[in-house]
Amino acid sequence: MDYPKVIVLTLNYNGKTLLDDCITSYLANDYPNFEMVMIDNGSSDGSEEYVKGTYPMVTCIQTGKNLGYSGGFNVGLKYAFEEKKADFALITNNDVKADSKVIGSLIEAALQDPLRAFITGKVYYFDKPDTLQSVGKYEHPLRWNGEHIGAREIDQGQYDEPSERFFIDDIFTLVCRDVYEKLGGYDTTYFLQCEEYDWQARAKKAGYKFYYTPFAKIWHKESMTLGKWSPRKAYYDARNTLIVVMRYKDSNFFRRYFWRHTGSFIFMGSLRSAKHLQIKIAFKLWQGLFSAICWGIVNKKLSWKHFV
Repeated sequence: MDYPKVIVLTLNYNGKTLLDDCITSYLANDYPNFEMVMIDNGSSDGSEEYVKGTYPMVTCIQTGKNLGYSGGFNVGLKYAFEEKKADFALITNNDVKADSKVIGSLIEAALQDPLRAFITGKVYYFDKPDTLQSVGKYEHPLRWNGEHIGAREIDQGQYDEPSERFFIDDIFTLVCRDVYEKLGGYDTTYFLQCEEYDWQARAKKAGYKFYYTPFAKIWHKESMTLGKWSPRKAYYDARNTLIVVMRYKDSNFFRRYFWRHTGSFIFMGSLRSAKHLQIKIAFKLWQGLFSAICWGIVNKKLSWKHFV
């Protein structure tokens, strides 16, 4: 059998303590044709030196500074598809532990249909290894990108059927070269948060499919680099979802989403944050909202029809 070339890409920013589980579990995969790459986003904790010394079989790429999630992974995607001419890139968080058959299972699913641009599997919580975090995402009538399917459910085989998904999380995602060559990689407009949402929205518009296979499994430590709730995360959560919706949906959809987003997420979120004396988070929510509006005006994506 001619096994397609896969480049496993993980992005690291001061995550030295997370890397052993990630690297050792992927290196233990039984797939015969892959290379593992760590893209280091200008870490100051010795991550690059540690990987080079401990895992000489892992390729290290140093960006020189923090390019964000989108910019950092784009460096890796360029290496995978333009320099190494790989057939697929497996994008993965660094705070995960992978099953030994994860690469082969993703490839098996990918080869069944060339339009399957993004493929994922079962994501479990690392500290609750039988509890699902995600097996893909629902379509939401108001937010478009919906909640995680299977979130916080005990895995009892209820998601053991391979199937298409409307959107997927890129905690781990196999990406085909064709979608990269036709659409490019992540959009650095986002820096952090919603990068995969935008990329998949572009791919959906171009006719590509998103697929879930239950045979690919990882365990995720969840938000170890950015934090589950921080001022930086609050800013990009408030900003970037709005930008994706204004780019790909019509004014009527955006208007409904905007007022719901402003009321339930920005206004109520800032009140809750202020109540707990998290003043910086409250400020960043509003800053993110106004940043999105400014982006839309500058890029001619907004008009009065988007608000009234």
